[in-house]
Amino acid sequence: MSYDSYVHRVRPGAPGAPILFVFHGTGGDENQFFDFGGRLLPTATVVSPRGDVSEHGAARFFRRKAEGVYDCDDLQRATERMSDFVEANRKRHESSTVIGLGFSNGANILANIMIEKPGLFEAGVLMHPLIPFSPKDRAVDENAHVLITAGEHDPICPVELTEQLSDYFKRQGDTVTLEWHTGGHEIRPNEIEAIKKFLAPYGA
Repeated sequence: MSYDSYVHRVRPGAPGAPILFVFHGTGGDENQFFDFGGRLLPTATVVSPRGDVSEHGAARFFRRKAEGVYDCDDLQRATERMSDFVEANRKRHESSTVIGLGFSNGANILANIMIEKPGLFEAGVLMHPLIPFSPKDRAVDENAHVLITAGEHDPICPVELTEQLSDYFKRQGDTVTLEWHTGGHEIRPNEIEAIKKFLAPYGA
């Protein structure tokens, strides 16, 4: 798959610097977190793809049958396509480390890539993810750093499923940080601070 197989924005970074992929939520686009990613890691290459699925005009990375009910066949398609896109861009920009950041639907595609393609992302920021199934344990020895941020009263991402996802990554041997706030599906300041702290080691 080509490095330009998705509509996307890119800001080339310093030679040998990390590459940061940012994934928007439902109804967002390649602009939603592009500038935010650049501020988080000023020397990194930043790549922001637009989801290739439309849900009543809202861009998404994979189809769903209802709220919280995924089209698992399309999720698998999207996972393969996006993984190829990530690898092609990593090679094109000769990047040292692959990092991901996603919100809501963007967090879900990132989470599933980290589940299905261990070793592709060294670190991932999952803001309000929802994985409504039990992933299989890894068959390879690859570990990552994971930050999950979530709302205690999120109507889309139940606390129990958030904790189950955190436990899954811990069980695979990943280093996991879980940051909560007292609200719902919105992004709050403590999440931003947690993300800055989490990504600081990659910005040196």
